Amino acid sequence: MDLAPYRKHRRILTASLVGTAVEFYDFYVYATAAALVIGPLFFPAESASAQLMFSFMSFGLAFLARPVGAIVFGHYGDRIGRKSTLVASLMLMGASTLLIAFLPTYAMVGWVAPLLLCILRFGQGLGLGGEWGGAALLAVENAPPGWKSRFGMFPQLGAPVGFIAANGLFLLLGLMLNDADFASWGWRIPFLFSAVLVGLGLWVRLKIGETPDFKEALEQDAPVGVPLGELLRHHLLATLAGTFAVVACFAIFYLSTSFALAHGTATLGYPKEQFLLVQLGAILFMAGGIIFAGYASDASSAQRVLTWGCGATILVGLLFGPSLASGSWPIIFAGLAAALFVMGLVYGPLGSWLTALFPVRVRYTGASVTFNAGGILGGALAPIIAQALSDWRGTDVVGLYLALAGVVSWIGLLMVRKTSRQP
Repeated sequence: MDLAPYRKHRRILTASLVGTAVEFYDFYVYATAAALVIGPLFFPAESASAQLMFSFMSFGLAFLARPVGAIVFGHYGDRIGRKSTLVASLMLMGASTLLIAFLPTYAMVGWVAPLLLCILRFGQGLGLGGEWGGAALLAVENAPPGWKSRFGMFPQLGAPVGFIAANGLFLLLGLMLNDADFASWGWRIPFLFSAVLVGLGLWVRLKIGETPDFKEALEQDAPVGVPLGELLRHHLLATLAGTFAVVACFAIFYLSTSFALAHGTATLGYPKEQFLLVQLGAILFMAGGIIFAGYASDASSAQRVLTWGCGATILVGLLFGPSLASGSWPIIFAGLAAALFVMGLVYGPLGSWLTALFPVRVRYTGASVTFNAGGILGGALAPIIAQALSDWRGTDVVGLYLALAGVVSWIGLLMVRKTSRQP
C-alpha cells in the first residue's frame, strides 16, 4: 500500500480530520443531550412525548441554520480563501457549544431558557454550515492525481471520531453519575470539554496554508462578486443534484444515533449505558465503510460507489425498525452496524463527488450549500418523521424514511450522471 501521499500531506489531512471531528463532537454532544435530558430541562412538562418532540425540534433548528452558514462562509471561502474561513467557522461552532454549558433551565427562568437554547443551536448550525465544505476542499484540492476520494475521506472520518468522543464521554458520565446528578449538572461537562477540542482544532488549522487550486484560480481571474448568484445562475442542476444526493447519509446517521438512542431508551426501555456501548461499537463500521468507499471510489468512481450505497440504504431501511425493536442485543447491534456501514458508502465519497460538481470559483459555496440543504431533508426531519411513524404503526416502520431517503439520493445521482466533472 502506497502511503507516501498521506505522509507528504499529513498536516493538511490532520487539519481536515481534526477540525471536522471537533465540529461533529460539538454537534453530536447536543444530539445525545437532546435524546437524554434537553426535553425535561428546557421545555414545559406537558408530556414526555411532547418534551422529546420539542427537544428534537431544537435539534433540527441547527439544520435550518446550516444553509445560512453555508452561504455566508461559502461566500468568503470563495472570495478570500479556505483557511481563514475554516478558522472562523470553527470558532463560531465552538463558542456556541461552550455557552450551552452555562444555560439556565426552564425551571429557573421559564421561556427564556428554550429561547437562549435555540439561539445557541442556531449558532452551532451556522458554524457547521461553513465547516464541512471547507474541510472537504482543503483535502481534495491538495490531493495528487488519482487520490481525490482517498483524501476526501479524511473530513468524513471526523464524523465517527467526533461521535466516539461525544458518546464515550456521555457513557463515562452515565457510569460515574446517578440519573439525578447527570440531569442536574453532569450533562454540562461534554459542552465544557468542547473548549479543549476547539483549541486543538485551531492550533492545527492555523499552521496550514491555502490550497493550490484556490491560488491558481486567483492568479487566473478575480474572485466572483457574489458566489451564490453565480451558483444559482449557472450551476442550478448540479446544486439540486448534490442536495438530493446527500439526503441518505444524513438520514442514516441521525436515525441510527440520536433517534435510536432516544427511542430505544425512552420507548423500548433499553438501559442507557448499554445502548450507548452498542452504538460505540457500531460506529466503527461507519469508519470502515468510509475507508472502503474512499479506496473503491478512486479505483472505480465516486458516482458508482454512491449508487451502490443508495441501493443498500433502501434495503437497510426495511430492516432497521424490526432490528431495533427485536429486544436482542446482537440483532440491535447488527442492525445499527449494517446501517452505519452503509452510511459510510453514501458519505465517504461525497468529499470528492460534491466538490467535482463545481468549478473552483464557486466550489466552497456549491459544496457547502448542497451538503447542508440536503441535511435539512435527511437530518432535521429524520428524528421527527421517525417518531411520527413510530406513533402511527410502531417501531417496525420507522426505517421507511431511510428507504425513501435512499430513493431521493439515487435520483440526485441520476440527475448529473452524464454531466458530472468527477475525475
